[in-house]
Amino acid sequence: IIMPSRSNEGVDLYVTTSSAGGGLQMMVAGLIRSMTAESAERAALGAGAIVMDVIAIDDGREIYQKIQRIRHLRPDMVLLAGGTDGGNIKDVVEMAEILKAAQPKPRFGVSYKLPVVYAGNKDARRHIKELLDGIFALTIVDNIRPTLEEENTEPARRSIHELFMEHVMAHAPGYDKLMKWTDVPIMPTPAGEGMMMQLIAKVFNCNVLGVGLGGATTNIYSIYDGKFVRSVSANLGMSYSICNVMKEAGIENIMRWLPFEKSEDDIRNRLRNKMIRPTTIPQTLEELMIEHAVAREAIRLGFEHHKTLARPLRGAKRRKGALWEGAEISDVFALEEIYGTYIKMMNVKIIAGTGGLLSHAPRRVQSMLVLTDGFRPEGVTRMFQDSVFMMPHLGVLSTVHPKAAWEIFDRDCLVRLGTLIAPKGTGKPGERVLDLRIEMPDGTILKESINFGEMKRIELPEGVEAEALLEPRGHFDLGEGPGKKVETKVYGGVVGIIIDARGRPLNLPQDDKERRRKLLEWFEALDAYPREFLDKIREEWT
Repeated sequence: IIMPSRSNEGVDLYVTTSSAGGGLQMMVAGLIRSMTAESAERAALGAGAIVMDVIAIDDGREIYQKIQRIRHLRPDMVLLAGGTDGGNIKDVVEMAEILKAAQPKPRFGVSYKLPVVYAGNKDARRHIKELLDGIFALTIVDNIRPTLEEENTEPARRSIHELFMEHVMAHAPGYDKLMKWTDVPIMPTPAGEGMMMQLIAKVFNCNVLGVGLGGATTNIYSIYDGKFVRSVSANLGMSYSICNVMKEAGIENIMRWLPFEKSEDDIRNRLRNKMIRPTTIPQTLEELMIEHAVAREAIRLGFEHHKTLARPLRGAKRRKGALWEGAEISDVFALEEIYGTYIKMMNVKIIAGTGGLLSHAPRRVQSMLVLTDGFRPEGVTRMFQDSVFMMPHLGVLSTVHPKAAWEIFDRDCLVRLGTLIAPKGTGKPGERVLDLRIEMPDGTILKESINFGEMKRIELPEGVEAEALLEPRGHFDLGEGPGKKVETKVYGGVVGIIIDARGRPLNLPQDDKERRRKLLEWFEALDAYPREFLDKIREEWT
């Protein structure tokens, strides 16, 4: 690489991301699993790490079991949190003593000290330093949970990025040479991907959900009311980890998305072959449909895991969204069960996907359908896709030149799939769900009605905006309340507009023959797969 550029050759800036050796692998420790340990997990995930395990006082393991587990892990880095500022220091010191007794060795470079980031009670810093400094490469940053009502993950995230460069990358083969080329610190690939998701939310000024569907992992990102959360399902992927998706989802949940009849053993064997030969690609439309079925379940499972992290702070005293003074701790935990995740699908306005399966889908509508069935959006949602997997690299570039990063992404990478309209509610087959009126820029009026259990696709080219009047019937809701009209803009794309009247929550027919019939009907209505192939399937089982 020639740097800086000279005449007509060379470059002015070189950026890179890394997932070498499985990426940044961390162990996280805190006091209460659902409070400070969960906050520490969010910080590590937000920094682009894979969290190998979360150690907490209340995790059900004996002290000797924790020590054995920590020794066995061999992480790249440890994040230790616990306690609010001014609170009890005994328990967090105890966690530090467990870490000291275990003395875990780093995964790479046994000759260097394992980096440990302490982000707990500031009153315990002196004791932590006495216990851990010298044995580990200790870094002390601001408390992740200075109070129960406040979470401050940024100092820990920033420190993790710096240590990733100074310690982890410095001991990886060939990285000393690579680091001389880079003008910006090397970043874990998921961290760069997350930065680009945040830039999408900033540019469009709305709540965004994103997925990075990889061969070994599934990353889910949410930017909701300005709060960024990343989760990684390190055992759910489309090649190396495809059998874990089968195990976690259950073979029946994968097979429910297939419009043809196959034995469970046949599907299992196909997925095992994919795991053994992870670089192979589908050779038939049947194999493609099977991979799309797995992708739906990987996203669904990843999003379910994500929602356990994207929730109000455990331990914060709240009532109806406000701080609740004088609440007992039992009241706080009881309320938390009611609150659950703060992500409301009706308020998510953009869903963005990246990863080989989505980017290389033969028809873009297949990607849009996989994202729809995986996330189950409600209301009116725009759907995006990264076409060439440049999100991580542009995410790093956005730290230096956000305008250039967005312009490259917008011009060369971002595929605007279109707009999904999905009324919330359930009904009976044939029941009227929605009437809509779309006024095109040229003044043309398009009117459509849709019944429960149907899907429709309306062509609307990329770059075209239209005014839509949506009138849900009865108890069906598009964001303004049951039966209330919604006036909104709908945006075109390579797919256009999809109206999804299958209901929310989405329940497929229990009867196998009826389920397959409906899948074929939906695929045909959306032109998701070649008509002759769908006709052939229909002929085989009718």
